[in-house]
Amino acid sequence: MNTIDIFPWDAHFDTGLDEVDAQHRRLVALLNQLAGEVAYGSEPAGLDDIFEALTDYTVYHFETEEAIWRAYLPGEPDEAGHREAHARFVETLRELRAGQAGGRPAPEVAEAMLAFLARWLASHILESDRHMAYRVQALREGLTPAAARERADARMSGASRALIDLVLSIYGTLTANTLKLMREIGERQHAESELRVSEERLRLALAAADQAWFEVELASGRVIVSPEYPRMIGFDPATFDTDVDNWIANVHPDERASVMAAFDLCVRDGGPCKADYRRRAGGGGWKWIRSIGKIAQWDAQGQATRMVGIHTDITQLKEHESQLEHIAHYDVLTGLPNRALLADRLRQAMAHAQRRGERLAVVYIDLDEFKAVNDAHGHDIGDQLLIQLAERMTHALRDGDTIARLGGDEFVALLPDLAGSGAGLAVIGRLLAAAADPVSIDGRELRISASLGVTHYPQIEDVDADHLLNQADQAMYQAKLAGRNRYHLFDAERDRDARAEHENLERLRQALTGEEFELHYQPKVNLRTGAVVGFEALIRWRHPRRGLLEPALFLPLIANHPLSIELGDWVLESALARIEAWKAGGMARPLSINVDAMQIHRPDFVDRLRAALARHPAVGPGDLELEILETSALRDFAHVTRVMRDCRELGVDFALDDFGTGYSSLTYLRRLPAGQLKIDQSFVRGMLDDPDDLAILEGVLGLAGAFRRRVIAEGVETLAHGEMLLRLGCELGQGYAIAPPMPADALPGWLATWRLPHAWLDLPRYNRDDLPVLFAAVEHRAWIATIDAHLRGERENPPPLDPRQCRFGAWLDDEGRMRHGGSAVFDAVERLHLEIHERVDQLLDLKRHGQAERAIARIGEVHALRDVLLAELLALLG
Repeated sequence: MNTIDIFPWDAHFDTGLDEVDAQHRRLVALLNQLAGEVAYGSEPAGLDDIFEALTDYTVYHFETEEAIWRAYLPGEPDEAGHREAHARFVETLRELRAGQAGGRPAPEVAEAMLAFLARWLASHILESDRHMAYRVQALREGLTPAAARERADARMSGASRALIDLVLSIYGTLTANTLKLMREIGERQHAESELRVSEERLRLALAAADQAWFEVELASGRVIVSPEYPRMIGFDPATFDTDVDNWIANVHPDERASVMAAFDLCVRDGGPCKADYRRRAGGGGWKWIRSIGKIAQWDAQGQATRMVGIHTDITQLKEHESQLEHIAHYDVLTGLPNRALLADRLRQAMAHAQRRGERLAVVYIDLDEFKAVNDAHGHDIGDQLLIQLAERMTHALRDGDTIARLGGDEFVALLPDLAGSGAGLAVIGRLLAAAADPVSIDGRELRISASLGVTHYPQIEDVDADHLLNQADQAMYQAKLAGRNRYHLFDAERDRDARAEHENLERLRQALTGEEFELHYQPKVNLRTGAVVGFEALIRWRHPRRGLLEPALFLPLIANHPLSIELGDWVLESALARIEAWKAGGMARPLSINVDAMQIHRPDFVDRLRAALARHPAVGPGDLELEILETSALRDFAHVTRVMRDCRELGVDFALDDFGTGYSSLTYLRRLPAGQLKIDQSFVRGMLDDPDDLAILEGVLGLAGAFRRRVIAEGVETLAHGEMLLRLGCELGQGYAIAPPMPADALPGWLATWRLPHAWLDLPRYNRDDLPVLFAAVEHRAWIATIDAHLRGERENPPPLDPRQCRFGAWLDDEGRMRHGGSAVFDAVERLHLEIHERVDQLLDLKRHGQAERAIARIGEVHALRDVLLAELLALLG
């Protein structure tokens, strides 16, 4: 075989470690041999020899070198980096070999291999290996690790650096010359393709003297072979006889179809064709053979008549490929699948689980206190422990399960074909026991344990293999936190909620930074005079994709989170700036803002408010009001009381928001220095149809009067709401019947057009003696609403139907008759009440007979009678 001595090795390149330098010289010899292949014609046989030699070099050299580094530099990043570099070398070699086997032209494979080995020589052997060797020599001489590294760094500078640069320069020149030679070789091969059949056969025989040639007469099926062929497969050439049928019959059944297909394709198209297959050998067993053939003769009609080719024994090559495959996919220490093979098996198991509708468990295993074993007994004992535990855990699995070593003391088990999430618990228990049982090594009894994290597939959300491993890793960490020697199941739903919460918080933080929030302002008015007494600032989110969002869609996401304080600070600053702008524009009005519970319970709340007011000197006493929820005030009553008093000294008053929904204790109300109560809008909206809401509202008004607190009603949505509030004595309100919250630039236009609704003009306040009539009206509306719900199928049972048993009927027979009996209006109310009950009975009868739609269509008749009755009731009040 031709060689080119392009990398002459001498003592300047030696590392000083004989066992390492001998292998380096071997690699240089292979590199020169490969250069000859590139220059003089890279045929498969020549490359095969180099691949085999490189495999031998890899297995021996890497084990030898890694043993030295591990002995002197255990746990060093450089030592781990070397192992990773060696693994990449093996993987690259395997990929190049697979490319050749897959049909990549031999010259391309040779050039790629030459480029890779030259880079390896310069970057790894002449640089990394030499640096590690210098450190080892220094350590052998008794230097400290730091001093050893310093010496190695010094020796690698200067002349050594120049040697590395020289090698790279030589490789650049070699590449240009090699390409020139390859072009010449291509031209020669084109000329040789026109030689006669005999010359082709002679060239093949001469180019591969250790191979065997064959010739097939296609019409008869007769086969002629060179004597090397029977010797190759273990037969006596003197007695060996074969034909096409005999050849095919002795091909291994697994490859027979592909071989026949390649043979037929060659006959049809002329070839060349190539087939790798197992052929039955003399004395039993199989030999791996590579057959390459082409058509060498055709008849006058253009039909192929003769095929020639060569047979090559590639049994050893296949064995080396198997070694490379094992190195690339299995852990060297334990023999378990490594990370690469685990990834492939995990993807297959996931696809299988999807097809079969079964579950897959991924178990992440981390040994507890393994580092302590290494530190106390050394790495050799630690390696023996890993080997024994790997064997134990393998025996703990079922048939079809997989356990792989990721590295260090981390393993992953795949448990496919589970009927449910609990089906793998027995295997998990055996894995824990396998790790926890004592291990005897060299007379020492070692005890450790393992923490296991378990996740399952498939899940509600789409997850990939990496995501599953991360989930199992997270669960393993939780098992360690819980005390070790146990397993923890990954909670996909909790993880999904946590990720969603984190994403929402991040998006809200971005919105705050990106100035996507804005304040809208809702007027507060005197319902009797129409005067605008102030505004409430309400936050909105101008979402770039979803438009304007109400606070209910985003404020709950930051409840009890520090971000709520940041947002509250932004609201305060924006509100103070708005007050100053209004004053400057001649539109001064008090402005109230809502204060979050976390914000007001901060110890420095008053100081921060004082500083904010100082930044806006135009804001005076009474311009700003803070609204806090009643429940927030009661969380730390003493603290909130002090805060409210201190704020009032700054000229900032408080309002208790949503009053009536909390405790509403008379003691708390008496002691809290809040100047205003805000009746919760749920009571205001429900007071027309729910006597209980009306009773709460009337009670709050009574409390406010007793404790001399101003009161304002939220949720004034209709004219009827405003009318009822005025009748009850509540004169301040806000709600959509007045105006919705609006941007600041819309306020001047609204103020210019705002007029008190005609229905609210000159409404007298009811006497307390008239309240029973109001309650009676609301109770009747509530009874009609319940009938509606029953007819529409929204309520299973109707309310009491006896005219004397409903709450309104009871009022008529008792208090109503006692106060208003004998008047014509009262008699009309009684008649209307009975008529309504009769009409309701008719509608319920229709529903009982399966005519609910007809009943619903006539419900308007009942509503009309109700409105007349309510009007008559109000007439009783004069």
